[in-house]
Amino acid sequence: MEESDIKLRDGRIIRGEAPLNLETPFEKLDSFITPTESFYVRTHFPIPSIDRDAWWLRIEGEVEKPFAINYEELLDLEWKTIPATLECAGNNRSFLEPKVKGVQWGLGAVGTAEWTGVPLSILLDRAGVKANASEIILEGADGGVLEDPKSPPGELRFARSIPVEKARRDVLLAYKMNGIDLPAEHGFPVRAIVPGWYAMASVKWLQRIIVADQPFTGYYQTIDYAYWERREAIAELTPLTKMQVKAQISKPSQDEIIPANSLVCVQGVAWTSDGKIAKVELSTDGASTWSEAKLLGEPKPNAWQLWEFNWQTPAAAGKQTLIARATDSFGRTQPSQRDRDHGNYMINHLLPIAVEVR
Repeated sequence: MEESDIKLRDGRIIRGEAPLNLETPFEKLDSFITPTESFYVRTHFPIPSIDRDAWWLRIEGEVEKPFAINYEELLDLEWKTIPATLECAGNNRSFLEPKVKGVQWGLGAVGTAEWTGVPLSILLDRAGVKANASEIILEGADGGVLEDPKSPPGELRFARSIPVEKARRDVLLAYKMNGIDLPAEHGFPVRAIVPGWYAMASVKWLQRIIVADQPFTGYYQTIDYAYWERREAIAELTPLTKMQVKAQISKPSQDEIIPANSLVCVQGVAWTSDGKIAKVELSTDGASTWSEAKLLGEPKPNAWQLWEFNWQTPAAAGKQTLIARATDSFGRTQPSQRDRDHGNYMINHLLPIAVEVR
């Protein structure tokens, strides 16, 4: 898409209007926290209109004491605030060749916010999770009818599941984003935050929590938001979970004109799941050579880390290709090539940024 063809809404790139999908212009990233009004928006259905005073969250299934809790009661419970990076599982999809179906995200279907809410473990403890429980299904109020022939007939709700262990460890039921009540487009009144996982797991407009004793096989768990995992000669559809290690360049942006024989600060962010970013390397010659960038700030679990590199640009005019590469504390490094078993998702191979030196 040509730059002149890009349409904006509230400063974000429109990637879809029905349902609403808005992308953060990634070149404007300049802080650890993404402002709420700049944060990308991903929806699958129309945004539900929910009356906070009429909203109830139900906890049911394989529990000793199923119950429902309203908004005011939830606010009375123990709460915490955490920073967490949310990345759409299809972020960077527009870079794939050949083109694939799905929202054509560039670099900006990712952001970091401070989320305030109640640890999910508090509600699970109150309900009394049975010993045979294995998964927690999170169901949103958003729903509709899909045109996909693989989807069930009639209306379905957006739902995903997470293991009981993960749910107890760090999942948050968030009602504030960057210190204010969740905006409707981000899941008001309450959404799940599943740190370190792709954002499809952080179900918005939460209305039901179902404790299950067997694997959840809903549409958005097994048909969509799944990839092929190979076990020797057999390939199995597997639900997406953890974000892959990745670094992205925010400045300079694609096709930007850079002054020759100058010191230019290349900037960006890097993130991973569970561990920390150990290093970010930058190549200014199309991956022929690499130099280590400077990590900024203290690392925080499941939140991105800013980095920068001072680049002495060539004296001669011409095209240059910048590539960033991240390695985390588990030794995982971004792959140079796309893994086609990942389908339309988990796009973390090296992405070149072309600039022109003049």
